[in-house]
Amino acid sequence: MITHLKARIAASLFTIGAVLHPAAGHCKTIATAPTVTQMDHISVSVSGNGSPIVLIPGLSSPRAVWDGVVPDLAKTHRVYVVQINGFAGDAPGKNLGPGLIDGVVADLDRLLVKTKATDAKLVGHSLGGLVTLKFAKAHPDHLQGAMIVDSLPYVGEIFVPGATVAMLEPRAKAMRDAMVASYGQPANAAVAEGTANGLALKPESQAKVKAWFLATDPRVSGEALYEDLTTDLRGDMADIKTPLTIVYPWNARLPKDRADAAYRGAYAKAPNVRYVDIGDAAHFVMLDQPAAFAAALKDFAEAR
Repeated sequence: MITHLKARIAASLFTIGAVLHPAAGHCKTIATAPTVTQMDHISVSVSGNGSPIVLIPGLSSPRAVWDGVVPDLAKTHRVYVVQINGFAGDAPGKNLGPGLIDGVVADLDRLLVKTKATDAKLVGHSLGGLVTLKFAKAHPDHLQGAMIVDSLPYVGEIFVPGATVAMLEPRAKAMRDAMVASYGQPANAAVAEGTANGLALKPESQAKVKAWFLATDPRVSGEALYEDLTTDLRGDMADIKTPLTIVYPWNARLPKDRADAAYRGAYAKAPNVRYVDIGDAAHFVMLDQPAAFAAALKDFAEAR
């Protein structure tokens, strides 16, 4: 796997445990919205009217990562914005033990069935991309399409090309345990800043990412990271018939030709896939290049 991609994402995985501090035992007030549903593993705010679209953030990210696109989407769509319990200062709910990712998938499907939104389109960034792929695998009849934003079928490829879950599970367990053990310890703002600077290019983007990391419960991030590193969907790509749109960034440190090879190679076996590359952006592409990302999202949301 390409060197910059390793550095960009691996840095966040190894250092994130050192930068997070506990949720301080309280649940953050959710921003005003027409409806908010609290579930075991997630909370979901819903706004707008029209065909349903679901936005799922990544590791340690709040629903605010989608603030730049929700207002316009809500003019023509019913927008479901997910937040994983334990991120953004929220109480962890049932996310302190195994089954976090599967729990998120189950909660979301339950809500979409209840609200008669099983014709939804899903958008997932990073860890949210893995959630979206798992949803497509588990509930193919309950969605119309999926947009995967800078996420791979197996994140372990970042560490060792061709890696297996068995190879990386001991490392994943050690990382999870270290992150869980950091709960209650003072946050390391300098490490948070360094990590954020590796995941976003623009200063304003980096500031947001740093603040989000500092607000997250490391026990939840530790479990989410462990499950991310031990979930391998490479062998499922050929069977996921849901139309996929893969959005990925490139920049001076990760040239377009190398990014093309990495992401297109990872999804080559998917039977129905299209690719959207966005330049001058890093992992938080929606923050670094909001206009380009919004355009790609609009095309995805309105495609028939």
